[in-house]
Amino acid sequence: MDFDVIVIGSGPGGYVAAIRASQLGFRTAVVERAELGGVCLNWGCIPTKALLKSAQVYRYAKHAAEYGVVIDGEIKPDFGAFVARSRGVAETMQKGVMFLLNKYKVEIIAGEACLKPGKTVQVKMNEDGAIKTFTAHHIILATGSRSKVLPNLPQDGKKIIGYRQAMTLPVQPESMVVVGSGAIGSEFAHFYQSIGTKVTLVEFMPQIVPVEDADSASQISRSFRKNGMKVLVESAVERVDTDGDKCKVHIRTKKGEEVHECDIVLSAVGVVPNTDNLGLEELGIVIEKGKIVTDEYCRTNVEGIYAIGDITPGAALAHVASREAKVCVEKIAGLDPVPVDYSNIPGCTYTSPEIASVGLTEKKALEAGYELKVGRIPFTASGKATAMGNRDGFVKVIFDAKTNLLLGCHMTGENVTEMIAEAVMVRQQKITAQDIMHGIHPHPTLSESFLEAVEAAYNECVHC
Repeated sequence: MDFDVIVIGSGPGGYVAAIRASQLGFRTAVVERAELGGVCLNWGCIPTKALLKSAQVYRYAKHAAEYGVVIDGEIKPDFGAFVARSRGVAETMQKGVMFLLNKYKVEIIAGEACLKPGKTVQVKMNEDGAIKTFTAHHIILATGSRSKVLPNLPQDGKKIIGYRQAMTLPVQPESMVVVGSGAIGSEFAHFYQSIGTKVTLVEFMPQIVPVEDADSASQISRSFRKNGMKVLVESAVERVDTDGDKCKVHIRTKKGEEVHECDIVLSAVGVVPNTDNLGLEELGIVIEKGKIVTDEYCRTNVEGIYAIGDITPGAALAHVASREAKVCVEKIAGLDPVPVDYSNIPGCTYTSPEIASVGLTEKKALEAGYELKVGRIPFTASGKATAMGNRDGFVKVIFDAKTNLLLGCHMTGENVTEMIAEAVMVRQQKITAQDIMHGIHPHPTLSESFLEAVEAAYNECVHC
């Protein structure tokens, strides 16, 4: 065999798998048809956070007087500079991935891969289109996902766009309709609204950010509307007329059909796995509902072929793919890795306020038959949040009243995505409410609100 391990795809699942395999002594190669780092690093998680940071700095500048800072002259966003900075951040991180792959002596094969029988990978090389063949004892598929295209929202890349185009528009649109209010849709809606674009957010479900707890959805909806965004729930885009200078978006709402004019329609209705043209059918690899079926160690039904990340049934999140990568490779190496606990995956949405959560929502916990103890502390009670100048949001915890174990935690507010890991560890280690209350959290911090929410669930909180 040419290699011990070949990884197809270099996103947060693929490059982590390749590096971990090399660390464990395997001769490893990674095949990538586009940019190293995959969608997350180049067109997803990282560059969007750079855009959101620019928008946050702009907001701070506009409200500088509230902090005692005087800024003379006009304050305005430079959209081109925002985009350039975002691309620069992505380029910097991509160089970091290149450095790590080289450091661990992972061979990088630039081209498009297709599986062939006999643990063989056929690659059409980017450089000259030549077909080269490589073999490996173990092949890990980590090809990620792409923007989902609906029949009534065909993306032309100009007027109806996906998330890639939303990061690199040549000019800032005056108006935009965002279809879908998951993490991608909500983040872009917030970004564009923050810098002056008139945004309408359309969601088919009864609440925006549908996977989140109802309290989090209500908070973010209020914040969006307070900032001037139009939010439509239980609504669906029927069609878009792109003739003329403006898009005419026909939206079916609870009150009937509405027509909204805008410059750009952003389709953010989800992603689809990149499983096409991989040769899965020829090898007989089982696929259900468009995703590759794997066991707890990421093994497919074909010996020596593995799959991780967005192409498998787990949550399509970068940190899930990275963890699956380690579990997969360590099992190949004969170690005894702990399988991924898919019931304890944190989710983060980087709007303002941010949303972070893990575990069950209150509704799902009740539907599951639990007797609950629920605690909630608003950031209006937080000295740190007040000093920061952003008191929107809360921390909410949901406990099993019989075992005192944490069933779910839901946060909205400034920097809560940096706080949710505590709740993840509490759930993983089965730490009880009483154990949490015996631990001291520093003051003044946002993190002490987690402790106080737990105290509120047990009627021991003095600040609420």
